[in-house]
Amino acid sequence: MAKAPVRYPAALIFGAPGAGKGTQGEILTRIPGFFHLSTGVIFRKLDPQTEEARRIKEYCVKGELVPDELTISIFLNWLEARRAADKFKPKQQLLLLDGIPRTVNQCKLLERYIDVKQVLYFECLDLEIMVDRIRRRAVLEGRPDDASESVTRKRLEIYERDTTPVLNYYDPAIIKRIDSSGLPAEVLAGCLQHLIPILKENFVFE
Repeated sequence: MAKAPVRYPAALIFGAPGAGKGTQGEILTRIPGFFHLSTGVIFRKLDPQTEEARRIKEYCVKGELVPDELTISIFLNWLEARRAADKFKPKQQLLLLDGIPRTVNQCKLLERYIDVKQVLYFECLDLEIMVDRIRRRAVLEGRPDDASESVTRKRLEIYERDTTPVLNYYDPAIIKRIDSSGLPAEVLAGCLQHLIPILKENFVFE
């Protein structure tokens, strides 16, 4: 009988495009005890000449979600490569997932591999703040899929339709709402308030 995979403790950084997930993920991953993994970053780092990268680009430029099976396959391969290279240390780091799962089906596909301890739900009620963040990100990071406002608004529509239901998949007790419209330092303080107890419960630091 095949050995069951190890389930990594994780927290989801959840929210609409432009809610500030990537900014906080990058800050948190510099703090000992956290490892941030963004599917958007993974997709952009793929060799553009590969079939996977070409398929992903076709969906991203239209503002559509990458198919679930393809997303999960790429994510798991990337994660295990980081673990094998000792960049992700599962006994010392809480996995912070950004951009995955984006559908209820992805939640189900990840169950064998990921033990979701908490969902940080980034709420930004001002749509124009999110659109402006995405627009500035397109310029600063050279992300052509973010440059089109029509594509951006389509992504937000798809988020409401396909991704918001992810919240109903998890126990409401582990969902922590965070106002992500404030200063980055304020948002970080809110994240740490909820994440630190998870670290203490699941890891031993010497």
